[in-house]
Amino acid sequence: MIEHKTPADIERMHVTGRFLGEVLAELGELAAVGVDLLDLEHHARRRIKERGAESCYWDYAPSFGKGPFRNVVCLSVNDAVLHGLPHPYKLRDGDLLTMDMAVTIDGWSADSALSVVVGTPAPEDLRLIEATEVALEAAIEVARPGNRLGDVSAAIGAVAAEYGYPVNLEFGGHGIGRTMHEDPHIPNQGRPGRGWKLRPGLTLAIEPWFTAGTDKIRFDADGWTIRSADGSRAAHSEHTVAITESEPLVLTRRPREDKGAAEPRTSSSGTGH
Repeated sequence: MIEHKTPADIERMHVTGRFLGEVLAELGELAAVGVDLLDLEHHARRRIKERGAESCYWDYAPSFGKGPFRNVVCLSVNDAVLHGLPHPYKLRDGDLLTMDMAVTIDGWSADSALSVVVGTPAPEDLRLIEATEVALEAAIEVARPGNRLGDVSAAIGAVAAEYGYPVNLEFGGHGIGRTMHEDPHIPNQGRPGRGWKLRPGLTLAIEPWFTAGTDKIRFDADGWTIRSADGSRAAHSEHTVAITESEPLVLTRRPREDKGAAEPRTSSSGTGH
């Protein structure tokens, strides 16, 4: 069932989204050469506890996972793109890191993801991250009343085609609100003018993710981490967005993030952020 939220509901989700944006920005700054993935996990745990929030990931047990997820942030490195299981690993110069988090505050959820390059960035990695960010902004731009869900998916797919990246349709965006995953599903490729008609009050987690070389994926032995089947690099950008009477409202913008597509990010140990 698709639930349309009231303006008061959306403001409560915005509270959650602002907090989540702050934490992801902090993780992006902390990600540096020599930092262990578990240090990032523990930072996120501390911030969630201090805020009195709840992780949507802790004890998450979907059909594709291997047992309940017992972490609060997905950390995916290089050819990993989704559901990366935090583990002892010290980040290396040039690593492409994706951080994906979802939290709930006072019963309302938000979900967001950010990819950065640690240390010295390779141009091809920055281009891949840029593609996901441009696709996300293109999808947000068409998330307006009267348009349809297919317009959102088509906007993402058009950017992928422009950059020359394949699109996997097994995992995509989703509705969000009282829980992390609600209807509808939002594939990262679609046909404009098709699908659910967008109305004010609909809240969506829009999340383009691309790999550099294939639309095929494989799972690690941990049962969670999803990687490109050919070992090519991967990147992922995500925001929680509310459809309003006028402009789409991004609920998970990070501090100092511009309204337009952000510059591809490197960690604080690289050339910028």
